[in-house]
This record gives sequence, structure tokens and C-alpha cells, in this order.
Amino acid sequence: MATPRHRISVAVAHAHAELDTVTDASVWSMTPEETRTTLVEITRLKARAAELEARVAEHADDQTLDTWAHQTRQLRPAVLRTTRLGRALVTRSQVRAALAAGDLVVEQAQVIVDALDQLPADLDPGLVDKAERHLVAEARDHDARVLRLLGTRLLEVVAPDLVDAYEAEQLAREEADALVAAKFKIRDDGHGKCHGTFTIPSFHGAALTKMLLAFTNPKHRTATEGAGAARRPGPQALGRALCELIERIGDKDLPSTGGVGATVVVTIPLAVLEERLQQACLLDTGGKISPALARRLACEAGLLPVVLGGKSQVLDLGRKRRFHTRAQRIAIALRDQRCTEPGCDWPPAMCHTHHDLEWAHGGPTDVDHARLLCPRHHARYHRRT
Repeated sequence: MATPRHRISVAVAHAHAELDTVTDASVWSMTPEETRTTLVEITRLKARAAELEARVAEHADDQTLDTWAHQTRQLRPAVLRTTRLGRALVTRSQVRAALAAGDLVVEQAQVIVDALDQLPADLDPGLVDKAERHLVAEARDHDARVLRLLGTRLLEVVAPDLVDAYEAEQLAREEADALVAAKFKIRDDGHGKCHGTFTIPSFHGAALTKMLLAFTNPKHRTATEGAGAARRPGPQALGRALCELIERIGDKDLPSTGGVGATVVVTIPLAVLEERLQQACLLDTGGKISPALARRLACEAGLLPVVLGGKSQVLDLGRKRRFHTRAQRIAIALRDQRCTEPGCDWPPAMCHTHHDLEWAHGGPTDVDHARLLCPRHHARYHRRT
């Protein structure tokens, strides 16, 4: 290593030399009071070193950062965190001074920087300075966790007259971002279970949680599971509550898909419904359920039973109306299972019901002369004709 030239390099070298003198020193003779004091001073020393590290990292170029990470065997994210802190401290002089003096630890400094970054971009610089000074002062008595909470209400301290308007604007922005970020993924493992993840706005998460808790309250659970049901709902209880919620949602509460309610249609042979036959029942989604579950769900609002051999509905309307009825759409979906264009696997709920003989040219509105086509193939068919 070259002889240190810069003041910072010289100081680091001296620090190494001093630490070398205590590498083998035993701690058995330290008193409890001296041990406590020394630990505090070591923590302050680490904070001062961290500020110096962040300051030098902010000065380094990309190639230097890569070399630093490689030679010290650090992961790239750790190096980038230090560099970002150094860049932030350039404009947060009070935080930098407190960290350099050992009056903050890195976690506190990062929380303060993050809280200041959340202030309105057009806030008066004098108020930003006041906010920084306030959090640095609070850091003398509070750890990073409490500082994070104080940071969320920072505007109330420095600009109480702006709080309501800013909070409303911030909430609107967060809600809009949350809707954009909303997603839902689910997959069937082929063994009777589905697994998934979701991201939804906070309001909808709170509403869903409240719905599930309604199913897990003590009175409801005692009525459905018997005495002795656990009072505190855990993941399993909430999972069962989600299943019950899904079963209780009626098709009248949901928008229609493909001309019918968003319900699961199950084909149940009459002998199965009457418990004279044990046979799996087919869902219009392509899955299967046990006859016991089919019988239980047959009377629920979330499932439409199509009983083979039972009372039928009128499926042939001839020329009386142009659009297929709900019963006709269900019958067509059960027959076709998917878009009828070869190679297309779009499910019935996302398909249109197409007249093979166009209604405008005298075609009837019935099941025999209709089939499922997804929107793309439906449009392509009419472009051809």
C-alpha cells in the first residue's frame, strides 16, 4: 500500500495502528462500568467511521466502487447503500455533523434522511432546516424505530397549517399508486389446493381483513365449529374465513362475465345429487370437485348447479330475441368449454357467444347454432365476412 498522503488517509492509517496495539489485549480486567463506557465509545467510533466511509464513497466513481466491493468482499447493494447515504449527507449537513461526532448511529441517520425526503418538494428551505434540526435533537432520546414514527408526523411540527392539505394530497397519491401496483396471482397445484399472492391498496386490505374477522368472531365460530373454538384468529382460521366469504358471495353482487353471473357452474348428475352415485362433478372451469362438496354447494349462492335429468330450461328462442339468454350461455359454455377457434384456450367467461348463422341474416338465437369465440377471433370472423 502506498504511503498515505491525504489527511483522511493518514488518519485512517493512524486508527489502524492504534487498533493494532489492542488486537491481543484481554478484557477480563475491565470493570462493568468501564465495559459499558467502552461499548458506548466503540459505537460512537463506528458511527464516525461510517460517516467518513459514506463521505469517501460519495466521492468515488463507479469503477472505484466496483473495486472497493470486490476487495472487501461486500455485496453490491451494501456498497450502494453507503454511497447513497454519502450523497444524501451532502445536503443534510446537520445529520452529517451529528453522525461525524458519533451522536447518531447509521440507522438513525438513514431514518432522518428518509423522513426529510418525504417532505413536500416545494416546502420552504427554512422549514426543511427546522425539520432536520428537530429530528437530530429527538435522536438523542429515541432509537431509529421511534424516529421513523416521529418522521411520519414531521410536517405537524414544522408547518402545522400545511398538514391537512399535504396529507390529503399524499393520501390521494399513495392510493393512486396502490391501484396501479395492485396485482393478484393464483395457481392450482393439481392436488386440491391453490396458492397465490396479492397486492392491494391499504383500504381494500383493511376491508378484506374486517370481512374475514367477521367470520372468525367467537359467536360465529362457536355456531359453526362448536364450543371451544380459538378466540384469536390465526392464518388457518383466516384462510377458512376467506373460503366462507367466497362461498357466500352471490352472483347478484358481481358483474356478469360472458353474459352470465361470475359463478362457478358445476355439472351434477341427478343420481349424484340424490346420493345414489359417487362420481366426480365437472366445473365449467375445467376442474373437478367431490360429490360431497357439490351437494353442499348446490344450495349456495356462489354456485349454479346444472342437474342432468332434472327440470330443463327453454334453450331455443328462435327469432324472438337477438341476444342469448343466461341459460343458453351457460349451456353453450358447458358444451364448448373454451373458444372454439382451433388452438385458442380462452375460457368461457372471457368469450362472446357467436351466431353461426348471423341473426341479421335470419339466424336463430339458440344453442345449436351458437358457439364461443374469444373477442379477437370473434372480430376476425366478422372481418372475414
